[in-house]
Amino acid sequence: MKRFRVTSATSIVLVMLCIMYFITYLDRVNVSTAAAGFGKEFHLSHTEVGLVFSAFAYPYLLFQIIGGWVSDRFGARRTLLACGAIWGIATLLTGFAGGLMSLLAARVLLGFGEGATFPAATSAMARWVAKEKRGFAQGITHAASRVGNAVAPGIVVLVMTSWGWRESFYICGAFSLLWVVVWAFTFTEHPKDHPRITKEELDVLPAPKAKGAGVPWGKLFRRMAPVTIVYFCYGWTLWLFLSWIPQYFLHSYHLELKKSAIFASVVFLAGVVGDTLGGIVTDFIYTRTGSLKRARSWMVSVCMLFCLLSLIPLMFTHHLYVSMACLASGFFFAEMTIGPMWAIPMDIAPEASGTASGMMNTGSALAAIISPVAGGFLIDYFGNWELPFVGSMLLMALGVVLAFRMHPDSRFAGGGADKGQLPTSMGV
Repeated sequence: MKRFRVTSATSIVLVMLCIMYFITYLDRVNVSTAAAGFGKEFHLSHTEVGLVFSAFAYPYLLFQIIGGWVSDRFGARRTLLACGAIWGIATLLTGFAGGLMSLLAARVLLGFGEGATFPAATSAMARWVAKEKRGFAQGITHAASRVGNAVAPGIVVLVMTSWGWRESFYICGAFSLLWVVVWAFTFTEHPKDHPRITKEELDVLPAPKAKGAGVPWGKLFRRMAPVTIVYFCYGWTLWLFLSWIPQYFLHSYHLELKKSAIFASVVFLAGVVGDTLGGIVTDFIYTRTGSLKRARSWMVSVCMLFCLLSLIPLMFTHHLYVSMACLASGFFFAEMTIGPMWAIPMDIAPEASGTASGMMNTGSALAAIISPVAGGFLIDYFGNWELPFVGSMLLMALGVVLAFRMHPDSRFAGGGADKGQLPTSMGV
């Protein structure tokens, strides 16, 4: 087995993407913990707080496919430089908010900046990661994002208790802009252009593709539709957790802020393990069986089933540690689907992986709009903090069945130059 060298070009790129995923989720979910501060200051209801949580998801949804196309057309380097600058500024502006409307505006700008990030990262991985390592790459980068989830409550609480909720956004925004500067100096669009790349690394990476005639929008959308629906089922649970878990322990069990942050972090750390293990397992299954259907579809279906089963006890008991265990287990199995799910766009349409992954991620983005608000409404109307998880269980059950319709083993063939086709050239 070849040794992993942290200083190799491929490792540097993967580490930079891990840091980006960490920062983007830190900037997304810091608002969940900071809500304890700005919600009280601005006298917001749970439904209004839910609107703040979901506001970023509207442009985030819109720019999934557009951002995927931009990254395929102009390259991941340019795309992520522009996106990073926008989301960093948006995070800073959140700290300057003076009420509900300015909070919503800052979060919308954040969604605009982060909309293209994951499709652009997938476009980069399609060239920088060997096929048999795609699950691991997607798993480890998303694991880094869940580290952001896990540490955000503790970091924000520490900053809030020391200075205030606004300062937590100032710090996160500055960290984001620093990443943009480092990315500009460490990433090249094509592996062969990187100053640290070796022949050994180039030999195992996908061969450079010639400029294609284009991929028809309609045909690719229909091909990715089952994948998108399954990802919506997953995304509903993801955004429910990211938005309301810190508040869940704070209010449902009447814990103090610091203690509720610890319980929320335990749940999110389970997701870190799930992301990492999911990427390793999907690659292992693919290497052993040579079957993308087993490594992707079967694995996603099984993990969604175990997520559903993990959440059921929440409906029948109200015990702090039982709830923490159920939520941690549910999030662990939900996150085990990430490695195989994000590898599927690269399996199906490697030459247009940014666009394909953008189409898939519209499912999660749509869930990000609906799930937090629906959760806040149910909590306001019924006063029951467990009730929102019923929706998660129902959608996970749907995902268990629909996962078998994704067919990652059937590679997309776009065909002729139809109207509205997507150019797949990778400009530098």
